[in-house]
Amino acid sequence: MNSNQEVVNSANSSVNTSMLISTSNTNSLASSSSNSATSPTTLSRYENQKRRDWNTFGQYLRNHRPPLSLARCSGAHVLEFLRYLDQFGKTKVHNQLCPFYGHPNPPAPCPCPLRQAWGSLDALIGRLRAAYEENGGKPEANPFGARAVRLYLREIRDSQSKARGISYEKKKRKRPSQMQHLPAAALLQAPPSSNLNG
Repeated sequence: MNSNQEVVNSANSSVNTSMLISTSNTNSLASSSSNSATSPTTLSRYENQKRRDWNTFGQYLRNHRPPLSLARCSGAHVLEFLRYLDQFGKTKVHNQLCPFYGHPNPPAPCPCPLRQAWGSLDALIGRLRAAYEENGGKPEANPFGARAVRLYLREIRDSQSKARGISYEKKKRKRPSQMQHLPAAALLQAPPSSNLNG
């Protein structure tokens, strides 16, 4: 059995549109954080998923040939991991030659490949980036924050947006106008008059 199959066989769950294969060995690599280890309260869904993602990445590093330590891991290894995960994706991404390219709701099946969705990969990298620093990694050496990883995610976002006919534009937050923050009395007062004659 090859090392990639071991990671697949040890998988036990998937979250965020079938994002990440989680390993059944939750004690590998490192504990999630010192606070959660001493706290009797249950962890949030985010913290649990972050721990599973971190353990899965650790399993990937151990199964890497040759085995790779976290200290020697670079942005290139993170990209290799993301490409590896693509084979487990469940999001249809149409090829440019497909008649449904750019259609958000294709009317019929097609042979285009299933991939990991951009949003899932983006969320995964965010969780792994946080887990790296919580487990003693230095922010400036964080391989999940490498420029190559950011560029790869942007490329995936743009290509999937075109292929699936879905806009991934950031939602703009509504900013309250300044008038809403002023007390009612201040709105009723006339502005002070200025004496231009000196």
